[in-house]
Amino acid sequence: MDTKIIIEQSDIAFGTSGARGLVTNFTPDVCAAFSIAFIKSIETKFSFNTVALAIDNRPSSYAIAQACAEGLKQLNVNVIYYGVIPTPALAYKAMLDDIPCIMVTGSHIPFDRNGLKFYRPDGEITKIDEQSILSASVEFITLSQDLTELCESQAARSAYIQRYSELFNSDALAGKKIGIYEHSSAGRDIYKPLFESLGANVISLERSDVFVPIDTESVSDEDREKALNWSKEHSFDAIFSTDGDGDRPLLADEKGHWLSGDTLGLLTSQLLNIEALAVPVSCNTAIEKSNSFKQVTRTKIGSPYVIAEFNELKAHFTRIAGFEANGGYLLGSDIEVNGKRLTALPTRDALLPALLVLAQNKCISNQLLALPNRFVASDRLQSFERSKSIKIINELKHGAEDFLVKLGYEIGYEINVIDGLRITLKNGDIVHLRASGNAPEIRCYTETNSKSKSIILASKILGLVKRKKC
Repeated sequence: MDTKIIIEQSDIAFGTSGARGLVTNFTPDVCAAFSIAFIKSIETKFSFNTVALAIDNRPSSYAIAQACAEGLKQLNVNVIYYGVIPTPALAYKAMLDDIPCIMVTGSHIPFDRNGLKFYRPDGEITKIDEQSILSASVEFITLSQDLTELCESQAARSAYIQRYSELFNSDALAGKKIGIYEHSSAGRDIYKPLFESLGANVISLERSDVFVPIDTESVSDEDREKALNWSKEHSFDAIFSTDGDGDRPLLADEKGHWLSGDTLGLLTSQLLNIEALAVPVSCNTAIEKSNSFKQVTRTKIGSPYVIAEFNELKAHFTRIAGFEANGGYLLGSDIEVNGKRLTALPTRDALLPALLVLAQNKCISNQLLALPNRFVASDRLQSFERSKSIKIINELKHGAEDFLVKLGYEIGYEINVIDGLRITLKNGDIVHLRASGNAPEIRCYTETNSKSKSIILASKILGLVKRKKC
């Protein structure tokens, strides 16, 4: 069989974060084809004889990992399986060992879908690497239905915990009462013992045996209500959670209000004394308005685009980082924190931003008071065909006047088409629509000087889109 042909016929495509598709399309041969093509696409650039592998808690993930491992055996490479761990834990361990890795995860998308994330020994693959994987033509033997059981190692889990337990003093979270919304997060067995080792009083909340597709960029009304109720019941200083594969944080303040991911990223970057940032175009303009950074570069949405800017920033600055509106934090350079060296981890991470903010003496709501008064809301329409999303966005690019009038705005605006359509109005309000790169959905981001206004505006926009009145 030929990897290129199998991949082309699979209906699985690269989005903003890895290859994604329906579980039914991730057949054993498709998984093997992607794994083999990945290794072949990087083997001339790096020297290695081992590949690391891990999964999230989706029902389909283990079988996909088995098929990936079976395919890799045909290349005579060793496979180390780390079980269910966060994506950044796998990436960190693989980078320490100077080997590539594959994470089986669909992140926040529904459980009937899944995905593969690929990492070279030096970090996430690039968009150029994606094309190399898709174009690789390698003959391989079709897999049997009987796939070998995988032997699990705890080494990546231990290394990830050590990265942060050694960065902070053992009393860094002393006196803090923290709830951890565990659901089906891949890191749920890591967070509580780590937080407790730093002195926190931790209460586990709502662990689920069913996969829960938490989207940190578009928090559901149900999860907003849960946080408010948990906060009242337990008097938490904070509530922490992540998306499915543990690379995007979800942090609520002492009142039970979830922070937006870019707000958390901004706080983190200030605490780390970051000099230069790369962030997607959808992030809050409070980043620039804070006057905290020497340079802020805006990119297309997706961690590969953020990471691609790091090389440019490294030429001029020593403390660089990036983050996304979903909260995933990417450390682009080795830096000193608390008098200790923290090595770069150029992939989305949920723990660093949460721990830094939680370790401060000020409560979270007081930390937010120092930020510019700008609020981003995001929402989405699911089961919305990509072609339909693109058609609507293209129509608005050529004339959004009627659409904006329906939203109550006066005519007069500027547009940005780096990723989707971002409209900045005369009064400073921002409307941004884009087709998701990971799932059949259209996403909406709004930014105003009022949290409630941003939320209402996002809902109103998607209402117009749904009724085809834009």
